[in-house]
Amino acid sequence: MSNQQLMVRASWLYHVEGLTQAQIAERMLLTRRKVNELLAAALDQGVVRISFNSPLTENVELEAELRQRFGLTDVVIVPTPEDHKQMATVIGRAAAMFLERLIQASEPASLGVGWGATLRETVHHMAPANVPDVKVRSMMGGLTRGSEINTFEIVRRFAKVMNAECHYLAAPIYADDPASRDTIVAQTVFQSLLREATGVDVSILSVGDVSPESLQVRYGLPTATDITELTAAGAVGDLLGRYLDRSGQEVDHPLNRQVISPSIADYRRIPTRIIASGGAHKSEILGACLAAGLATTVITDTDSAYRLLGRDISE
Repeated sequence: MSNQQLMVRASWLYHVEGLTQAQIAERMLLTRRKVNELLAAALDQGVVRISFNSPLTENVELEAELRQRFGLTDVVIVPTPEDHKQMATVIGRAAAMFLERLIQASEPASLGVGWGATLRETVHHMAPANVPDVKVRSMMGGLTRGSEINTFEIVRRFAKVMNAECHYLAAPIYADDPASRDTIVAQTVFQSLLREATGVDVSILSVGDVSPESLQVRYGLPTATDITELTAAGAVGDLLGRYLDRSGQEVDHPLNRQVISPSIADYRRIPTRIIASGGAHKSEILGACLAAGLATTVITDTDSAYRLLGRDISE
């Protein structure tokens, strides 16, 4: 029996038939440690998916407040994990479930995706689907070196799990300088790709901040970039590689003239715009995006929701 089969069988006995781990170990001739590992792997790989019939009342109230405050269509709030390193996993899992419901209910013709740890976790936790007519498009250029958080890898994995078409925006996130960027996007093929990127029915993006925790800061920026110059220009983070100030407006910095992604004005034309992000370091950029009406749906954590509402987390 393969490890996958063992995982499914152990999960069935535990979650459906109600056996203890000790009973499963005895029945399947395994150690209790092996059973524990199988059950943990089943959750991590999405073989078992846990939901609550009674959501936390606190989060339901926060969702309603955020919808009203920022004119959002949908809000999903998950409990803030005790371990900050689990933030992307927790929000990604919630984003996966939301996106699955959305695709099933609205049957979009196209989906635009960004990059980063949260979207990596989102696609990792999505259940396989069969929507071959859906076009999955990358909404911005990618890293010039391989990475599982890269735009190219993320869009490929979304298309694979959905059995959908995959369309790349085959360019780096940033050109060497504004003139090079203008030359690249002046080409007919890139003009077409950028139009198609914002012609999608649904987009799902994460936001980046300007701290050392930012994957964009660590991996995505041109090597000569000085972060202090970005923050001096008023930047609190980025959306689509475009650095924004606290009001959600693009700052005056060369990076915003080097980025190969749709304009914010074109991005606004997407009917359903999901932003999935959380954590204290992303509060300012997330708040900027909501203040500027750049999202129709936000998926975040409880503490971030309190910060967005200007309330004390201890309330």
